[in-house]
Amino acid sequence: QVQLVESGGGLAQTGGSLRLSCAPSESTFSIAAVDWYRQAPGKQREWVATITSDASANYADSVKGRFTISRDNAKNIVHLQMNSLKPEDTAVYYCNAGVRNKFDFLGNYWGQGTQVTVSS
Repeated sequence: QVQLVESGGGLAQTGGSLRLSCAPSESTFSIAAVDWYRQAPGKQREWVATITSDASANYADSVKGRFTISRDNAKNIVHLQMNSLKPEDTAVYYCNAGVRNKFDFLGNYWGQGTQVTVSS
């Protein structure tokens, strides 16, 4: 069964940094394009950033210049480096990735979410 594992959330101060990671739970799966989303309490889930299979990246205006999405295909992992954090970045962050096995594209899957809290 396909599972995406997120890690790296936690508590940071305003202006601080955190790095989130997203990877499949088993090495038999590989990830294609990956999106990061976030959901703050009482708000709708919003898109944060995307990285394609060929490492082309796009960002929401609210994080542009502060967040960097990257991928390490050898390690089958995607990172979201978050710098200059603001209290309004506080949310649960989710990755959504296209997942492949050796033969087929299996579909898009969500990670379990990781909490990011930025204190003022």
